[in-house]
Amino acid sequence: MNEEQKIIQKFFLPIANNPESLQLSNDAAFINNKQKMVISSDMMIENVHFDKSDDPFCLAQKLLRVNLSDIAAMGANPKAQMDAIEKRFKLKEGSVEEPKLYLGADVEKFIIEEDPGKHRWALSSTKYTKKALDDVRRKLASEGLKLPTKVTTPLSSGYRPECDASRELNREEQNYYQGVIGVLRWICELGRLDIMVAVSLMSRYLAQARYGHLQQVYHIFAYLEQHDRSRLVFDDREPIFDERAFHKCDWKELYPDAAEVIPPDMPVPLGKAVVMSCFVDADHAGCKETRRSHTGVIIYVNKAPILWYSKRQTTVETSTFGSEIVAMKIAVEMIEGLRYKLRMLGVPIVGPCSVFCDNDSVVKNVTHVESPLKKKHCSISYHKTREAIAAETIRVAKESGDTNLADILTKLLAGPKLKDLSGYIMW
Repeated sequence: MNEEQKIIQKFFLPIANNPESLQLSNDAAFINNKQKMVISSDMMIENVHFDKSDDPFCLAQKLLRVNLSDIAAMGANPKAQMDAIEKRFKLKEGSVEEPKLYLGADVEKFIIEEDPGKHRWALSSTKYTKKALDDVRRKLASEGLKLPTKVTTPLSSGYRPECDASRELNREEQNYYQGVIGVLRWICELGRLDIMVAVSLMSRYLAQARYGHLQQVYHIFAYLEQHDRSRLVFDDREPIFDERAFHKCDWKELYPDAAEVIPPDMPVPLGKAVVMSCFVDADHAGCKETRRSHTGVIIYVNKAPILWYSKRQTTVETSTFGSEIVAMKIAVEMIEGLRYKLRMLGVPIVGPCSVFCDNDSVVKNVTHVESPLKKKHCSISYHKTREAIAAETIRVAKESGDTNLADILTKLLAGPKLKDLSGYIMW
């Protein structure tokens, strides 16, 4: 508990008797009179939140945003708030509208065919990618070159960057390489999961890349040009799982004190509860230079992809089981962090997160009490996962390797399979 929370609990909570205050556990107050109103009155203190020399106009904007963000976090109607502001202040014509752009991503409403009566929000990198492609084309045109054609995968078939022996880039080329890798990484953040493995591999050479690496970066841009499916839809429908796939047993004897960490100062959960699920995978010894494995994790809230991870592991594992159990531990830590964050935002969560793994040995090892640990160096990942199951933070089931969505985040797939798995994630 920080100092601000201690002051609130000591001085203000005892006098917050009205139910509208929500015991000071939320971002704003809720008044249910003739009209339902959400009220926020966040303040900003000089030399704490702003400097005396700050532009008053910018300061007013910041103060407005601080309060509007709290109101939005409470699920209130921001349009009504903006209409009230517009009655007193002249705003730019057409500036009060539904969001269209957020941090470089296109924001739009989307209708799912199976549920046409409701709009969902969708995020895509279309405009950002188009601008990046225009910049790359201009760069290539200045050198009399063009992007490759008939590209079906982010990297050329069979290409491994760690085996590239072409010349090293000069200083100017290296600076350009670092810039375009930064652009590609942001495109990944905006939802292009189909290029994450390729970008992760090429990102290893930010200190010193080779000419062949730069050509493969151009290959990634050519793939983006020819495969523009990039929309992530925040589908709020709950997924349906086969409960028979999840093994149940009593963990009390092995982990008697196992319990999920619940934020002690979390706000009162409000709104519709959500269900979490996760796909996890590892490409064992995928790096030909170091023989480290590559982890891939994708986490869903209801049917919306929220968090993803694609990165080389920090240790060398001698078996497929070792790389998969390390990937499972990484997934568990990500799930715990996201569940904690959702609770601090006041989002209610139903049940444990359903985790799907395509390695049968790992699934049986972590879901059966009687299953022994045969490899001592895997013990931390092994017990971390089993304790999370005992605490009912997660539950684990077997997923076929053909349908494991995390496969897209671990290895360089052939064009048809990449397209197939991408279709389950991106619209």
